[in-house]
Amino acid sequence: MAHRLSLLTLLALSGSLVALSSPNESYSTSPSLVRVVPSPKGDGSNPSVLVNISKLPNTVEVNISAAVTTLSLQTGVTSEVFAYNGQVPGPTLDVHEGDHVIVHFKNDLPEPTTVHWHGIHLPFESDGSPFHPIGPGEKHDYVFTVRPGTAGTYWYHPHPDHRTGYAIGKGLFGGIIVRAADDPLPASMPDKLLILSDNRFLQDGSIDFPEPHSHHGGIDEENGREGPVLFVNGHVMPTISIRSGEIQRWRVVNASAGRIYRFALTGHTFLHVGNDGGLFERPVEVKEMLLTTGERVELLVRGTDAPGSKSVLQSLPYDRYAPQTRPRDWETTRDLLTLQTTNETPIIPFTIPATLRHIPALDSTKATAVRTVVFSQGLINGKMMDMARVDVSTRVGATEIWEIENIVGMDHPFHMHGFQFQVLDRNGVPEPYRSWKDMLNIPKHESARIIVRYADYPGKWMFHCHILDHEDHGMMGVLEVK
Repeated sequence: MAHRLSLLTLLALSGSLVALSSPNESYSTSPSLVRVVPSPKGDGSNPSVLVNISKLPNTVEVNISAAVTTLSLQTGVTSEVFAYNGQVPGPTLDVHEGDHVIVHFKNDLPEPTTVHWHGIHLPFESDGSPFHPIGPGEKHDYVFTVRPGTAGTYWYHPHPDHRTGYAIGKGLFGGIIVRAADDPLPASMPDKLLILSDNRFLQDGSIDFPEPHSHHGGIDEENGREGPVLFVNGHVMPTISIRSGEIQRWRVVNASAGRIYRFALTGHTFLHVGNDGGLFERPVEVKEMLLTTGERVELLVRGTDAPGSKSVLQSLPYDRYAPQTRPRDWETTRDLLTLQTTNETPIIPFTIPATLRHIPALDSTKATAVRTVVFSQGLINGKMMDMARVDVSTRVGATEIWEIENIVGMDHPFHMHGFQFQVLDRNGVPEPYRSWKDMLNIPKHESARIIVRYADYPGKWMFHCHILDHEDHGMMGVLEVK
């Protein structure tokens, strides 16, 4: 990825962040050129699942293509999109720990692309990073084995050089579920995959990507692109049915380019049972969840309402923005979906296990290096991405502590390819419980420490801000494991 001076870099080099709009012209995610039209309402069903064409045991072999197509994302209007197998979101890759996975991928797009298996621990050659572009019309097989202990919720999406935000905004994203043979939660529990995304449209239905050097293009580059139309599994305000007394497992993925969701379910609490890398050791009861870009959570939702009742999952205000370009409607509460309690006879809920699994702690006393990663506006450690440069060099088997500091006035979500980590502390406060993660939001002017072990798989891996506009404009580094 060659050096390229973006608007953000010029602003940073000038020594001050210049507002791209005056206080009286603060940007809204619903500019006048956008018509917010609801999509055909869905019934809360999970996305379709990729068909396994293999007859071999413990083998999952699937076909995925990326192509331009036209879909009705909103009622009465069509949009040209990029889609996996003609769907937005793409079909789910559903596998078990230990499975050998073969993905036959075909790029039918008019531009290079990749498929990044976000959060999956796999060989460098199958990571789908910008190091391995697939040209228009080309085919490529991604081959990897799902490692034991990695059961959880993941997702796949493109990661091409400078075009990730555009490709995902056009519709290229899908879910991954890795299942464990010894899952402590019963298989009879309804399992819901909920992929959250947002988008922005012009009046003719086309997806709105402003010219990079325009006013709105500059806002997107700084804030990360947001849109006023919020989708769950490609639908606006779908309905999920639940029976009184029933407990559902919700796997929630944030596939948005820049939007961070702070969501809550009216009249309910959640049992938070898992993060990016799968289940916790014990459930944690919470009133709301903060889900940064690229992050996943697993929640248990309990049918505590009377038959016939309705609740709404809402995205609550969250200020992740720089003050100069904060959208004027950022404090708006937005509805995501309806939870409808059926009129069926209530059932007796099962007992949720007090212990879900054991997560061994990575030993910080055995760290072989302590590294500092500083997020500034558009830069990591004062540099823009250069694929010819190695920013961090280490070896297989090393255990390292990374101190990540955000020195600017907006949130930056951190993502590491290839390896899951544990959070040691945030702003010096120890993390209250262990989990495996590959995403971590670093709020404005805050810091965190993580610990990671490079157990295997040498190669060159990316680490970056997962606000996609920031990533595309060079807020990435290269980690080489030898």
